[in-house]
Amino acid sequence: MNIASLFGEVLTLFIMAFALGMDAFSVGLGMGLIKLRLRQIFYIGIIIGMFHILMPLSGMLIGRVLSDQFGTVATYLGGGLLLLLGFQMIISSFKEDENSRMITPVGFGLILFALSVSLDSFSVGLSLGIYGARTVLTILMFGIVSTVLTWVGLLLGRKVQGWFGTYSEALGGSILFAFGIKLLLPF
Repeated sequence: MNIASLFGEVLTLFIMAFALGMDAFSVGLGMGLIKLRLRQIFYIGIIIGMFHILMPLSGMLIGRVLSDQFGTVATYLGGGLLLLLGFQMIISSFKEDENSRMITPVGFGLILFALSVSLDSFSVGLSLGIYGARTVLTILMFGIVSTVLTWVGLLLGRKVQGWFGTYSEALGGSILFAFGIKLLLPF
């Protein structure tokens, strides 16, 4: 393999990783509007990066054996999870009790959050598995790019949180909800 074709493959994978990581950025921007410490932001980015490695890896492995029928199912599951997370954030923003949140980016809530933004990378992994893409290069690119974009989104959301005051969590939930609708109704 020559240098030009390797560069072309890396560039193509980076563009795909960036496109998939924009999910994590957008959702991170919304999630960053709730009060998060820097340590939480760090862990959220790492967990989402790990999911962006595991999901396309499993997709690539399955894609080498099965057809790409699961791609649309993964997109719908991701959209449904984002709708649930967004709706929950909107509802909890109107409650006075700070401990009333059902889903937060901690523990199981973080797993749901990471799963919702990485399901589309599963479907891309299915397609790449069918076409025989380089597995290690692909999953590392997806993981690193999504981690960095998640951190950027969370930090930006944290910065603008003060601008919106008590409405920041409702705004964050609305962003998640809208992104869930976009996944379910692509236009």
